[in-house]
Amino acid sequence: MVLLQVQRLLCIAFLTLLVSCAPLPDLPSGSLVPGAFDLTGRFLVRFREGASSGRVQWRHSDPVDDLLITSPLGLGLARITRTDSRFDLKTADGQSFEANNAEDLTESVLGWRLPLTGLPHWVRGRPKPDSAAQAVSDASGRVVELRQEGWLIQFEDFSNAYPGRIHLSRPDLDLHLVIESIASGTP
Repeated sequence: MVLLQVQRLLCIAFLTLLVSCAPLPDLPSGSLVPGAFDLTGRFLVRFREGASSGRVQWRHSDPVDDLLITSPLGLGLARITRTDSRFDLKTADGQSFEANNAEDLTESVLGWRLPLTGLPHWVRGRPKPDSAAQAVSDASGRVVELRQEGWLIQFEDFSNAYPGRIHLSRPDLDLHLVIESIASGTP
């Protein structure tokens, strides 16, 4: 039984090495439209079936998202794209999945929920508009904690205009995001 599990893990690792998602192409300087951003960072997620860590490269605009999730070594694990309200997820082994909801899609394929509809606002340290929220601000007026859409979002490390670390949690999920860089159009 243990040998079978080890063989499965080695097979998955080998497939991941063979098939990786291509990185997002670089944007020319000054090409971001208002509300858009390019983000790179690292993540750690703990969920009921396990844990995962790696890197994220994300290009966001109002009509489109392109999010690449890689292993800590940079090998592609999954690519999530959104066009308007349609979400597609492609795994490193070439399987494709689609849905109208990113959280359900990522939970069914990756095993954990990615709140892609709220995340563009949360990485900027603010609540998602048109959705009830409870916020706690620090003495300088920055939001340091937010409860919204079933998530507890905690913001840390405001060395730049946006938080450098974000912790998102639900009863069965902890997601830590370290933002290494974020290039943004007008907020």
